[in-house]
Amino acid sequence: MTDLLKSVEAAANPKIPDLRPGDAVSVHVRIKEGERERIQEFKGTIIRIRHGGVAGTFTVRRIATNGIGVERTFLLRSPRIDKVVVERHSEVRRAQLYFLRGRTGKATRLKQKFN
Repeated sequence: MTDLLKSVEAAANPKIPDLRPGDAVSVHVRIKEGERERIQEFKGTIIRIRHGGVAGTFTVRRIATNGIGVERTFLLRSPRIDKVVVERHSEVRRAQLYFLRGRTGKATRLKQKFN
């Protein structure tokens, strides 16, 4: 039975590095418009990661124009993700950074982690 499940599940995407909540990332996603395909970049901060095996996801939040927050959830094993670039790591003490939803401006900055 487990062999059957393993044969059906999606392979891990090798273009996604180890991610942590608080990381500032740039996610490059392949978007299909009609018959054309292009790559769209989504920059933001990871506010949560769900390691659910095949159904694992991570949510990225960014502030769009006029201070409107935009969140987008990506599958960890999605073949649509072209690459994920980690631009900086931040020091956080929580697994889910939902408190960032209520903050605007400089209050959304996180302390950078230096390795």
